[in-house]
Amino acid sequence: MPSLRDITTWQPLLRLLHAAHADTLSAPGGHVAGQIGPGGWSVPLPYRPPQPGRSALVSDNQEDAIGLIVEALKKDGSDGLSFVVEAASAPGRVRLHLIEPSSSVEPGVATAHPGTLLLADGALPEPVRRLPEPVPGAAPAASADVDLLRRTLRERLPDAVGASEEELAAAEARLGVTLPPELRALYQVVRGRYEDWEDLRDPYDTIGCELFPLSEAYIADAASREVLWQFGAMDAVETGPEHAVQQLVGSPGWIVFGDSGGGDRIAVDLTPGPDGHLGQVIIIGHEGNIGAGLVADSLTDMVVHGHFDGRPVPKVERPPLVAYVNRVSLPSIEAAAHPGLEVLSIGVWEKEPLSLAPVFDLPRLRTLSAYPGTLADPCEISRLTHLEYLELPPAEWRVLLDAGAVPTGLLAAGIDAHRQRDNPLHMIALANEILTLFGRPQITGITVLEGVAF
Repeated sequence: MPSLRDITTWQPLLRLLHAAHADTLSAPGGHVAGQIGPGGWSVPLPYRPPQPGRSALVSDNQEDAIGLIVEALKKDGSDGLSFVVEAASAPGRVRLHLIEPSSSVEPGVATAHPGTLLLADGALPEPVRRLPEPVPGAAPAASADVDLLRRTLRERLPDAVGASEEELAAAEARLGVTLPPELRALYQVVRGRYEDWEDLRDPYDTIGCELFPLSEAYIADAASREVLWQFGAMDAVETGPEHAVQQLVGSPGWIVFGDSGGGDRIAVDLTPGPDGHLGQVIIIGHEGNIGAGLVADSLTDMVVHGHFDGRPVPKVERPPLVAYVNRVSLPSIEAAAHPGLEVLSIGVWEKEPLSLAPVFDLPRLRTLSAYPGTLADPCEISRLTHLEYLELPPAEWRVLLDAGAVPTGLLAAGIDAHRQRDNPLHMIALANEILTLFGRPQITGITVLEGVAF
């Protein structure tokens, strides 16, 4: 089988790309880019069924063409790479650039352009760093009743096998936390091992979730929830007096013991919000980056009484910690500015470019994202002294770099490149300038191959 860096491995895909983008690849500076990994890919190809009257060939079938590359990736032990195709100098030939991942770059999402630039070792977005706030006086709900819970489980699951004291002690040592009384009672009745289900009716209907074996219960701290910089930097943790659950990325007090059946985790909460209860049951969504919802005030409430919908959260109007200034949201930066503002996103704007002066002295403003042409003077960004994350289009980055005005306290940065218009190779050159400024390793893993396009 040809290797990953053999042009023949890529030849079927190059033919398909040239057929789909002949005009682009024949124009000066034209390029086509994509991303391929063992588990998925983003390649700009339309679906084309085979011509009537003949069998489909590898050159017709994009899944087969990409499959050759995926097999080569697996053989090479690669997690994936990006590619850029450009027209070569000779007619009918193309130049292929293979771009390997870099330790200084967080992978982009379905794009060949550089992802987030990591400008400091081990730096994490602020919401990921946030720990739960103490809530003095937090106590179990009145509905929590360990004896009733244990008795009800034994009545409904008479053949269940419970965890031994040794197994419970081992789980507590592994988790680094004492199991709360209700969760301990649950596992004392049904330990949740998969081999037990052969002789026991699945306890989903009894418990209200897919129960994890005691050995698979885990702490849903922030590290257990992968949050990319480009998303985490745009979020903010906001827990008000009306919240039963602290709206964190994760907490050392969230003990996951089950699943909703759809990928959402079910946990007992030992770090409740101001309006919550110690030991309440929460659901941690698998699609979001932050926060959790209340399921029930206690395990007893969920298992015995069948309560799964939590309680409504009162709507409280506050100045937003994350502000969006664009043609349909906030009408100005002045309207967004307040001392608690953490994230400012400037989107599609059809009026005169904006000055950042209203947010110069805000003590908590850590993220700025701006669309092309929305800033009257990009160099004003240097006045935002608390920035940790900055996302700008290439032209605005060029202004900052040429003026020596890139904020020195940045932990991460994003280049908001247009997927079709901006050549990823040019964006890599720009990214390397920014990385060099912060003393970070450059993006250097680029292999150039040349071959026929058809």
